[in-house]
Amino acid sequence: MAGRVGFFDVETGGEMVLVLRRYGNEFQVIRQFGYWDPRYDEPFVVPADPETFLTDLASIPSVFAWLVPGLGSHLPAVLLHDGLVIADGELPTHLGPPVTREEADRILRGAMKELGTPVIRRWLIWTGAELGTVWVTRRHRWWWRVLAALTVTAVVALGSLATLDLFDVWNVLPWMGNRPWWEELLFGAVAAVAVPVVLSAFWARYWRAAAITGIAMAVLLHVTLAVILLSGVYWVLEKLVSWPEGLAPSVAKNLANVPDGAHDAGEPPNTTDVALTFSARPERPAESSESSPS
Repeated sequence: MAGRVGFFDVETGGEMVLVLRRYGNEFQVIRQFGYWDPRYDEPFVVPADPETFLTDLASIPSVFAWLVPGLGSHLPAVLLHDGLVIADGELPTHLGPPVTREEADRILRGAMKELGTPVIRRWLIWTGAELGTVWVTRRHRWWWRVLAALTVTAVVALGSLATLDLFDVWNVLPWMGNRPWWEELLFGAVAAVAVPVVLSAFWARYWRAAAITGIAMAVLLHVTLAVILLSGVYWVLEKLVSWPEGLAPSVAKNLANVPDGAHDAGEPPNTTDVALTFSARPERPAESSESSPS
């Protein structure tokens, strides 16, 4: 019924039990789960066919794993989103009402809220999904891709110039000027928010995703560069130290190379079953749902 919300176990109707079976670096959801979205009169059930549904869980670039881990309270919502989103010509991978990819993104955000995913993290995950939707589904995709490239380039360029200005290497940005360092840092922080918001106006109905992307990039630019540098150092060292054992600094490659003997008799090679239980959030006073990005 409309207004009902939350995840549930299809088999028992009780709290959700997520059972995953690992196949190399992918996972099969072998126990169906359901989700009630308050805007619909029937639930969404994922997967439609447990025998054929495979997922790589949350597709988070490794350099951002410290901020948005692949596993967490958001996992059921991410798997739900995987089940709702299909490529052109593919058969549905969920049972329930058909939805557009944009609607699937909204459902993702609402589902993460029901799971108790922290606010900033769920908006960052939603932004990643929404950018993917714009990238692959919108008409005149070339325009959106050029706009995305220009937005990213502008934020990175201004962030780099702001860093040089802060250390008095090149005083070129008018909003920072030749001021005490704390004033330059303050004005730089204000610009890190204001510039992406201004640029997001060119994204029309997708301005939220553009603004969040720009602000996140501006704020996390230096942290991300540091993580990339440290990750590169680790990768080289691990490659040198581990090559005699045939290992690589890659979780996916190591999982795919688990020996066939590391599973129970009768199970397919390279498989492992993991069961996770997700309880419903405690009852709370009625509150308005987050607005649609449309």
